[in-house]
Amino acid sequence: MKILITGGAGFIGSHVVRHFVKTYPKYHIYNLDALTYAGNLENLKDIESSLNYTFLKTDIRDNNQIISLFQEYKFDRVIHLAAESHVDRSISNPLAFVATNVTGTINLMQAALNIWKNLDEHLFYHVSTDEVYGSLGINGYFTEESPYKPNSPYSASKASSDHFVRAYGETYGLPFLISNCSNNYGPNQFPEKLIPLFINNILENKTLPVYGDGANVRDWLYVLDHVSAIDTIFHKGKTQETYLIGGNNELTNLQLIKSLCELMDKKLGRPEGSSEKLIAFVKDRPGHDHRYAIDANKLKYELGWIPKATFNLGLEETIDWYLANKTWLANVTSGAYREYYTELYENR
Repeated sequence: MKILITGGAGFIGSHVVRHFVKTYPKYHIYNLDALTYAGNLENLKDIESSLNYTFLKTDIRDNNQIISLFQEYKFDRVIHLAAESHVDRSISNPLAFVATNVTGTINLMQAALNIWKNLDEHLFYHVSTDEVYGSLGINGYFTEESPYKPNSPYSASKASSDHFVRAYGETYGLPFLISNCSNNYGPNQFPEKLIPLFINNILENKTLPVYGDGANVRDWLYVLDHVSAIDTIFHKGKTQETYLIGGNNELTNLQLIKSLCELMDKKLGRPEGSSEKLIAFVKDRPGHDHRYAIDANKLKYELGWIPKATFNLGLEETIDWYLANKTWLANVTSGAYREYYTELYENR
């Protein structure tokens, strides 16, 4: 089987690529990535010489190039993870999110339909986010039946791509799967997201900027649990269906940050409370959703998947990885990244 995985040099994508390359030697995995700021082939150095792995540097916004690749390699199935994913960046540049997340997704489906003759033999698996459902109150959970209520340009672009995937299924018969996951964390995550950003800032004794009062709630999913869920859905999921993936780890941002500070102080041999003193509350982000929480019972009872990592174990393993890979961290936090975040946070 020839499987195209888009965004495979990014955070979640690199873990998915590695898992499929190592677990399924009879599959050939094609990793398509544009290598923008968050894409990094260092994430895949351990499998880059594998016989069942090919890297394709391509931007999904380039329709002609996407069509050409489908014609040349005749992919059997697609796992689509490529996306602009950071909410702050979507606020400052929403058109980039429309171009990649919406138009890029359509380009892939159009190319697939151009070469897939017997559609029953193929699959387009679209990986999405729980942010498409908007914000929850203090009670309740998102389910596969929850209405879409995106509140940021990022979540609106992902909601749009979800709708287009379903529309292509209804209109053209494209066999699809969609999964919507909660907040991922783990090794290799680009340090614009909360956990790696704060790990890096603690290492450099820099401010830990907390939006609003820190009371926003997220459900945290360890990336390797997400990978196992994607594998399960890819192989066992019923086409034309949606599955929600959650980690059963609800925390306020402030609870998470304080746990992170405590662990970092222990691992760095610093006095207790040192890192927590770096916390600074900043103006809240526009359209900041209050709470996300996933009901993943459909995935549990229909396909037999449950998360394995407790949050404390996953957080400790994540911190250990960043502390052991300071060169990787220094490389990706240089230049444009520093300029972007200095301006973003220090001007609030």
